[in-house]
Amino acid sequence: MDGVKFRRQQPIGKYIVDFVSFEKRIVIELDGGQHSAEQERDRERDNWLSKQGFKVLRFWDNEVLQNLEGVLEVIRDRCLSTLP
Repeated sequence: MDGVKFRRQQPIGKYIVDFVSFEKRIVIELDGGQHSAEQERDRERDNWLSKQGFKVLRFWDNEVLQNLEGVLEVIRDRCLSTLP
């Protein structure tokens, strides 16, 4: 995406994130229905990643399936607004 490289299923600390750009310090998480019951755990995970210098972007699976262009635009905007 605009020259920004992402790794898939990457370990960071005790977590495995869906996608990460180490260059831009962005983590992308795709959440299925099970995450509605795991909001506290996700919040703890996001806080820990944030303390490590990452910006976490979360998207619901159905959001990706129904509005892929919108999701990609959010990711693209974050990549362009984040300094390396």
